[in-house]
Amino acid sequence: MRLIGLDPGLRITGWGIVEAEGNRLSYVACGVVRSQDDLSLAERLTMLHVGILEVLKQYAPDEAAVEETFVNRNPTSTLKLGQARGVVMLAPALLGLSVAEYTPNLIKKNVVGTGHAAKDQVGLMVRTLLPGAAPEFADAADALAVAICHARYRASGQSLEQAIRRAEEKARR
Repeated sequence: MRLIGLDPGLRITGWGIVEAEGNRLSYVACGVVRSQDDLSLAERLTMLHVGILEVLKQYAPDEAAVEETFVNRNPTSTLKLGQARGVVMLAPALLGLSVAEYTPNLIKKNVVGTGHAAKDQVGLMVRTLLPGAAPEFADAADALAVAICHARYRASGQSLEQAIRRAEEKARR
């Protein structure tokens, strides 16, 4: 199962792709999509959307996961981040992929072991958990962390569903 993690931002959106086989994860690719500061908001959002669509078409993931927005002190920045997040989420949804959402604290706790980990700790753990991964940008490392988190929650959800089905079948006998 190929998964893409997305770390939305108006200036830089990180993306990371992992392959999940049971509990085993392997690194596929990562990078960033940038928008130009001197363009209008609509043009910047278009750049992000088109860039993410290109990544999706190139790597053909089966599912997507996105980091949820945290609230800044500056409401204008929060609103712009929310708009960027919307166009980033739209790209995989338009291709028919399911899109899961995870809070920043849950992602950090899942990857590092603490919900208040620093960015450099996240990057270090991503490199440890995904041999061969060497993200050049913190946003790409964060996106890989989103993908790792999704792979783990997705696997535990599937295990739970299988256990429920087995129990239901056993009860019918």
